[in-house]
Amino acid sequence: MDSQPDLSIVFPAYNEAENIEASILDAIQVLNQLGLNGEIVVVNDGSHDQTANVVRDVATRHHQVHLINHDMNQGYGAAVWTGLTNAMGKLVFFCDADRQFDLAELEKLVARRHHAPLVVGYRAPRRDPVLRRLNGWGWSHLVTLLFGYTARDIDCAFKMLDQRVIDTLRQQVQSRGATFSAELLVRAKRAGFQIAEVAIIGHRPRVAGKPTGAKLSVILRAFRELLQLYRVLNRESRTTKPAIL
Repeated sequence: MDSQPDLSIVFPAYNEAENIEASILDAIQVLNQLGLNGEIVVVNDGSHDQTANVVRDVATRHHQVHLINHDMNQGYGAAVWTGLTNAMGKLVFFCDADRQFDLAELEKLVARRHHAPLVVGYRAPRRDPVLRRLNGWGWSHLVTLLFGYTARDIDCAFKMLDQRVIDTLRQQVQSRGATFSAELLVRAKRAGFQIAEVAIIGHRPRVAGKPTGAKLSVILRAFRELLQLYRVLNRESRTTKPAIL
């Protein structure tokens, strides 16, 4: 009997004590509705609130919930990558823990699992303040300009990967901050994996917790990381020799 979960749901969480229990319960409900054997992996990225304790309490009542702790805040990408590389599912999905997405729409991604090993959502529309939407639009266009097209909403935190993608990229993805999603998609495309896109219409405004992505310091650091990623990938492209057949 195959004991490997059908689907892992990964939540990176930083100071999400107000949202994380509801997010986990939403995920359990969706797994039941889809009829899938699943696990839920929460990566607590050095939170200063009660995020870890809330998850521990939920895990005592739901055996499929697992907590991974970062002793210090390592960044969004680090939290996601820790979750992805520790997840056991044949398919691995990740989503932010702030409840801005309706997890019922995960069904759309699962339905496309035979069409592409990487299925990504795009927010249609995005229910965020104007400044965050402008930042996101500009970021996606800049990444496309530098690396070519991968997806229309690069940082949409509603992505599902076949375990094969994670295994292939396990030693390649280095970004641990804001450029994580860009590097993940660019490297997946360069490795030959097809990427399918799905419209996510259930995006909603954040109602609890505080976002950090629109801070000037975060934005400036993201641009520095993107420039570094551009240099790294360019260097790799120049040093990669064609195979001799």
